[in-house]
This record gives sequence, structure tokens and C-alpha cells, in this order.
Amino acid sequence: MRRKVCVVVTARPSYSRIKTALKAIQEHPDLELQLVVAASALLERYGSAVRYIEYDGFQIEARVYMVLEDENLAPMPKTTGLGLLELATVFDNLRPDVVVTIADRYETLATAVAGSYMNIPVAHVQGGEVTGSIDEKVRHAVTKLADLHFVSTQKAADRVIRMGEDPTTVFVTGCPSIDLAAKIMADPAINFDPFKRYGGVGVPLDLSNGYLVVMQHPVTTEYGLARKHVFETLYAVHDAALPTLWFWPNVDAGSDGTSGGIRTFRETEHPDHIHFFKNMESTDFLRVLYSSKGLVGNSSAGIRECSFLGVPVVNIGSRQSGRDRANNVLDVGYDRRQIAKAIQHHRRNGHIRQDKLYGDGRAGKRIAQLLAESPLRIEKRLTY
Repeated sequence: MRRKVCVVVTARPSYSRIKTALKAIQEHPDLELQLVVAASALLERYGSAVRYIEYDGFQIEARVYMVLEDENLAPMPKTTGLGLLELATVFDNLRPDVVVTIADRYETLATAVAGSYMNIPVAHVQGGEVTGSIDEKVRHAVTKLADLHFVSTQKAADRVIRMGEDPTTVFVTGCPSIDLAAKIMADPAINFDPFKRYGGVGVPLDLSNGYLVVMQHPVTTEYGLARKHVFETLYAVHDAALPTLWFWPNVDAGSDGTSGGIRTFRETEHPDHIHFFKNMESTDFLRVLYSSKGLVGNSSAGIRECSFLGVPVVNIGSRQSGRDRANNVLDVGYDRRQIAKAIQHHRRNGHIRQDKLYGDGRAGKRIAQLLAESPLRIEKRLTY
């Protein structure tokens, strides 16, 4: 019988982090894909990633509405608890042989806990990385709940093993999002009009002479400062006077501060060279990113995909603290002068050489094959 592999996608970045593995699982003769879409991946406010999942031809077995929103920390643990309740029911109905959970979001923790308590082996994608804030705590907690570890780098593998995990369960697969970047590198030209295809807020811009991409999310341990933080970036980007494609923040605590700051800036400054989007299909976004002058903000895309694409990055603040990075990244604080200086540096120097730190473009197929052939067990064989 084919192994039933239940993959839970909870947010728009999670989909790009697992898309090629989903396809490889779907095509593998010994595997049956059970796809569950949950949390902010279902919400229009955050780009409705579920639309792109359906457009790509994946069948969704269950949808889990679990997000509670407010401008404080309490909705995050409440959302996790609600997700735990709902996912337990989903797993009970689907009866998977293994559950796959992705990265470090709080919804990821709900997936891992539900699977573990139901005696279902848990496979964790992107464990062992250092990121700072609550994300790192969640990532390492999921590592201890997981039975199979599909990590992106050798350093991440070493950390997972130092945490006491059995080395025979730890595999360096690379990151599936790099698979997408490798695919578009063969033909990276923007073959669509982003303003016609994705709408957004602001006038269409002339991108022919260069532009910036901005993705800035709130930091959960600094959520009360989110509005102040985004203003520093807004004014630095505004003063750079380059056409800019700005993407909406994620659902974490502080999101209302970030989005509120953006709305206030739009109303007071009336920027005519910044266009705001909710989301883009993953390969479209990578094409836009590759052709840009650089990415500004604190998204992990700057650390992962941009290293492979050779795209310059101005990484702001603490959200990516400690994460392994390539030479494309300049780290700055929440200070408009530092941000502006880093933007000017990248404008002068341009793209850099590709770095395969996070993978070589074949992670999805590796993950599918490992899910098909690895022993599935729920008892830990710890090595410390």
C-alpha cells in the first residue's frame, strides 16, 4: 500500500517552502498526498495562498480555519490551541502514515503536537536553523516532536544532532523553495504585467530602469514597535526614489502596527513610486525578485532564495538574527539612515554570485523519496 503523507500548509511562505515536495509526493508511485490548508493561507487579507495552491492543481483534503486576530500576543497561543483541536480531528479522519510540518510558525507547533499525540510520525522541514525570537523556540520545539528531519544546510543538520536527535533520521535535503528559484533561473525574465495580474494599491510603475522589492514583517518579541519600525523603512525607501514593489506583512502579533503604519504613510506622503501588493504566485514573485535592484526588509526570502538568485538584500532588525547567510546580505538596524546607506551600497554593486547555501534545486524530490523509504517510527532514539 502507498504511504499516506499529510502535509499541512499554514501560510503563504510555507507553500513556497514545500511546493516542489508536494509535486514530488503527488507523482511518487509509493506515496499518496493528503494536503491540508490552514490558518492565514486561507485568508484573503494575507494573500489567500489557497488560490495558488488550487491553481497549481493540488487537491485539498481539508481546510482548517483557526486564525484569531488582534493587536497583541494572546491570539497567537489561542490560534495554536484552536489549530490543535481542529487538526486532531482532521488527522483522525485522514489517518495518515506520516504528517509533514514546515519551518517555525506557531501553527507548525500545533501540527507537530497533534501528530505526536496521535502516534503519527512527524516529519519536519527546515529544522535546526537559528533565527532568534519566538520562531527559534518553536522550530526547536518541533524538532523534539519530530521523527524525521529534512534540513536545508549541513549546519542545521549538525544542530539537530547536537539536540540529541538520531543522526539516521536527519537528512540534508536543501530547501524546496530553492527548487523554484533554480527553475526560474533558466528563464528569469518577467513575462507578465504585475500590476494587471495582481492589482494592488498605487499607480502602475515603470520598472525598466530598476526597482526595489520590500517585505517587512512584525517581530513578535518587539510587536509594540512594529509601527515605528516600518516607518523607518518607509521613509528610507521613499527617499531612495526608486520604483518599489511593497508586499503586505504576515499575520503575526504586530501585523496591525505594520499595516497601519503603511496606510498612514500612504495617506500623509502620497508616494507615487511605491506600489503595494498582498501576494504573488511563487514563481512570479521570484521573477520579480530576480530582476530587482534588491530586497529590503526582514523576510527569510532574503536569506534563502536571494542567496541562490544572487539578489542583494538589506536585512533590517532582529527577525533573521543568527540565520546562516551568504554575502548578498547587509544587516542594518531600524534606522532610516542605515537602511538608505545599505540600499545605495547595493545599487552601486549590483547582483552577486549565486550561493547554494540553502540547496541546489532538487530538495523536493529528495524529500519525497525519503518519505517513501525511511522507516517510520514514533519512539525516540536519542543520542545524548
